[in-house]
Amino acid sequence: MPLENIAILVQDLTKQYKKTNSAALKGLSFHVRQGEIFGYLGPNGAGKTTTIRIMAGLSQPTEGLCQIFGKNTVDYSGLHNDLGVVFEESNLYERLSGLENLRFFARLHGVPLDRAKDLLYQYGLEGAAKKPIGTYSKGMKRRLLICRALLHDPRVLIMDEPTSGLDPTSAGVIHNAILQYRKQGKTVFLSTHDMAEADSLCHRVAFINQGEIAALDEPQILKRRFGKPALVVEFSPDSKDPHAAAALEKHAADAGFTLKQETGEVHKIHIPLDRQGLGAKLDWLSHRGQILTIHSQEASLGQVFQNVTGAHLQDKSPHIMDP
Repeated sequence: MPLENIAILVQDLTKQYKKTNSAALKGLSFHVRQGEIFGYLGPNGAGKTTTIRIMAGLSQPTEGLCQIFGKNTVDYSGLHNDLGVVFEESNLYERLSGLENLRFFARLHGVPLDRAKDLLYQYGLEGAAKKPIGTYSKGMKRRLLICRALLHDPRVLIMDEPTSGLDPTSAGVIHNAILQYRKQGKTVFLSTHDMAEADSLCHRVAFINQGEIAALDEPQILKRRFGKPALVVEFSPDSKDPHAAAALEKHAADAGFTLKQETGEVHKIHIPLDRQGLGAKLDWLSHRGQILTIHSQEASLGQVFQNVTGAHLQDKSPHIMDP
């Protein structure tokens, strides 16, 4: 790919900590295309925050290269016009109002002060513009952090867990903001633990584990490669047969079912679609109780996460429109 189409370039990036004699990053290499929403996923301690700090010019790599539109992140003075960063933790001035916060940073960036009012209106914060940040909810603070990151209209937006702990409505506002930003031809680097969020928003995702890239591709390709589509059956064993539940458990183990006890006598059974004899399994169930519902379940990024990192992560229900 031509270099002019690459927004973020990472080559052989290593970060070694002398005090602990440990490596947070072990030769990372990847690129993010201009106009792409790129997901960066992995368990806690995998190296996500270290990568972001290097991208933002807040930390220097031990070895390797990190560039934003061809500018080395070691020299932050050349980055501030191209880069906006939304950190997971709020680092706003709590005693100042939302408007005062944005105007302070607008002066630092040398942009018109009216830009602050425009962003507050765009993100639904105009009613709280003159209220101290200490009175804002978590969702309002997160939206204000996005406003601050976008003050100078950067070409690259880095977001670290932007919807963590937010309700669906607040998360939806931020999802829409990401999509609108990308429609302008801008680039988003999104670090998140929400697999549904990454699946719905991102063009490509990278899984990092123990400082190394474990997998990188489009979500659909990764799900086909590492995921396990299944048929999900809600089943109620024959109440007249005292041995029905025990027979179900034994047959599930022998047949490769994944069996979960639901409320009361209802079981939820996951039957992998890549196994033979699916019809015979359903026929076996129908003779030993009542099949209540059947539906297919595609492979998920949560399964990819577990398979490539060995960690466990609860998948969230999708609630985002496809970009």
